[in-house]
Amino acid sequence: MFTISKTPFAAAAALALLAPVAHAGGYTAPVEPAPVIAPVTAAPAPWAGAYAGLGLGYAFGADDVVGVSDATDTLLGSPGSVDLKGMTYGLHLGYRWQRDVGGRQVVFGPELAYEASNADASFDTGTANAMAEMDNFVALRMKTGVLNAAGDTLFYGIAGIGRGDFNYAVEGLGMDYDGSYKDNAWILGLGAERRLSERMSIFGEWEFRGFGKTTLTDANGFMTEATPEHHHVKLGVNFSF
Repeated sequence: MFTISKTPFAAAAALALLAPVAHAGGYTAPVEPAPVIAPVTAAPAPWAGAYAGLGLGYAFGADDVVGVSDATDTLLGSPGSVDLKGMTYGLHLGYRWQRDVGGRQVVFGPELAYEASNADASFDTGTANAMAEMDNFVALRMKTGVLNAAGDTLFYGIAGIGRGDFNYAVEGLGMDYDGSYKDNAWILGLGAERRLSERMSIFGEWEFRGFGKTTLTDANGFMTEATPEHHHVKLGVNFSF
C-alpha cells in the first residue's frame, strides 16, 4: 500500500494563506477619516449698531465783546461782554460700526443731536445794556475711537458741524436792537464711553463750537457783531438697540 507525504500539501496551504497579504508594495496601513475642522466664526462686535441717548451739558468759555458801530463802520464803544454760559439738555441718535484695524478694535459712526439751552449772558451799565441767549443747537457729528483691551471702554474724537439759534439785544450808544439770528459752527472734541451692560452705557464729552461773527444791524444802521463761540461739556447715557 503506497503512502502520500503530507509535507508538500502543508507548504502549499501556507503559501495560499500568505498570498493575499504579501505583495510588491509591502504592508498597507488602514485608511482613517480626516478630522472635522469647526468653521471659523467672526468675533462679535458689541459696539456696532444703532443707539439713542440723553445728555446734560454746560456751555462756558465764550468771548463775545459787544461793540457798537455807526453806519460808517466807526466804532462808537464797547460797553461790555455777553459771554454765554449755562445748562443744555439734549437728545441724540446715532449708528456705529466696529472694525479690527491693526489688532485694535476701532469704532466709528455718525450722530445727530438736538439741544435745548438755558445758556445766556447780559450786562447793564446804566447807559448801555445787552443780552445774548442760545435757544437751541442742532449738530451732526462723526465720532471715531478705539476700545481698551477689555473692550468695555471707548475713547474717541469728535468732528462735526452745528447750527445754533440765538436771541440778542443791545441798547445804548445810539443802537437799539432786539431780535434773533442763526449761525453755523464747526465742532471738535474728545470723549469717553463706558459700557454698563449689553444695552446701556454712560459717556462724558468736551467739545469746542467755533461759531463765526454775525453782524446785527438795527433800523437806524447801527451795528454790532455777535460771536457766540464757546466750550461745552456733557454727561449722558446711551441705549443700544
